[in-house]
Amino acid sequence: MLTVYSKEVQRPGNPTRRAVLQAGLLGCAGLTLPTLLRARTNETARPKSVILIWLRGGASHIDSFDMKPNAPVEIRGEFAPINTNVAGIQVCEHLPKLAMMMDKLAILRGIQSNDLGDHTPHYILTGSPDRGKRPAFGGVVSHLQPRTDGLPPYVSLMYEPPKLYDNEGPVYLGSSHRPFSPRREGLENLSLAKGMSLERLQDRQQLLQQFDSFNRELNFQAALSAIDTHTQRALQMISTSRVRDAFDLKQETPETYDRYGKFCENFLLARRIVEAGVPVVTLKVGDWDTHEHNFRDMRAQLPPLDQGFHALVSDLHDRGLERDVAVVLWGEFGRAPRISRIAGRDHWPQAGAAVIAGGDFKTGQAIGETDAQGGIAKGRPYTPGNLFANLYRHLGLDPTTTIADQNQRPIPLLDDPRPVVELGGA
Repeated sequence: MLTVYSKEVQRPGNPTRRAVLQAGLLGCAGLTLPTLLRARTNETARPKSVILIWLRGGASHIDSFDMKPNAPVEIRGEFAPINTNVAGIQVCEHLPKLAMMMDKLAILRGIQSNDLGDHTPHYILTGSPDRGKRPAFGGVVSHLQPRTDGLPPYVSLMYEPPKLYDNEGPVYLGSSHRPFSPRREGLENLSLAKGMSLERLQDRQQLLQQFDSFNRELNFQAALSAIDTHTQRALQMISTSRVRDAFDLKQETPETYDRYGKFCENFLLARRIVEAGVPVVTLKVGDWDTHEHNFRDMRAQLPPLDQGFHALVSDLHDRGLERDVAVVLWGEFGRAPRISRIAGRDHWPQAGAAVIAGGDFKTGQAIGETDAQGGIAKGRPYTPGNLFANLYRHLGLDPTTTIADQNQRPIPLLDDPRPVVELGGA
């Protein structure tokens, strides 16, 4: 995982990498790359992207997107449903903004998830129920669609570096396909090294001559080959302001901040990152592990989620990105139909709900149905792997692709590559 550091919070990182990034020589090397890594301004089509939003802890589907108002009180809970702008679809009363944009959303109900019932998001990050055996979706995209424009292929806003949830690991793909993580860190090291003037950027030939005068024995290609893949990618990132600009929230207005809200600040950052052309962004919001006080906690978190997700989807539409950027909002599982101790709901992997926006998918619909108590899907349930098949196709990748593992065995991307057919798409 690549990281960069800010003045606001100085934390020890990888001293070797920091030393390398701050070295004037390496700064020079990175700054010879702009002509090779310039932005794809001549492309006729925008790159496709995916934003995966994890409702950490598993939000109750019954109290949000799959309500059961006719069930007994110990099932239906305290919240009332409200109508949306799509006839026949209702959501929780604490999601009024999303209710009024249901035509831009699709709800996948009865999605069957993590059979272990634990809080690892491996299924919704990899598409596989087997924890630790498959690389994360973003790592696969990084492997199958390598970039040469300086943009990281996979960005994680999940945790503060150097932490990285193990389920975001690349497994057999190699460490170069770990996500780039900018949280709690700035972009100082993606700028010119200390003492490096802007004039030295203007002329590649001049820069090479300065290199030569610095050390005529230097073999530039050999030097690069000695640098690990992470640092090479960092050098590419140095060469373009697109990367620094994408992570710079200071470029947003206070009004935009207010529209997203503090609870969903990462949604705004994710929008900036995909707008710059990054293919995969992951993030998490809230704590939905409501074994106790489910309704109190949902009542506190649903309104800011409603605000932030509405702002994100609206922003994508306003910027003409709704076909290029797919967004998925989900937890690692749903919550039990029956209310338990202290007004709580326990883990329920048998059924949950996911909300999908953008990606040129068919929206304005609720896909799937659960029984009268919201406990199991009627008919064959979809899994996260099925939805990942849609997402791979959205990015132009074949979900039936195989990748060789460390033993050169062909491993399929997905155990079940059948997509959610109702979503349509590529």
